[in-house]
Amino acid sequence: MLLSRDFVGYMSKEVVKRLVDREMIEVKSVDHLSERVRQTMVEELTVEDRLNEEVRDILAQHNDEMRKVGASYQEMYKKVKGELARQRKLILR
Repeated sequence: MLLSRDFVGYMSKEVVKRLVDREMIEVKSVDHLSERVRQTMVEELTVEDRLNEEVRDILAQHNDEMRKVGASYQEMYKKVKGELARQRKLILR
């Protein structure tokens, strides 16, 4: 994840605070909404981390095949990651 969890928490509180201050939203509990926004932001920011872990697992399962055909780990990593991202309609940085 590119941002620290503390900074994500700060950003979520600021987003909710500014929306409430500008009367764009009404909430019963600012803290509860801030926590839900933080959780959603963390989930979204860790999508690529989870994808990378899945790609590593897939390549580990096919390690012997790749070695037999002389496939480059880096090239296969890019291809598998790109294909999974395309299938899941993810936009990566």
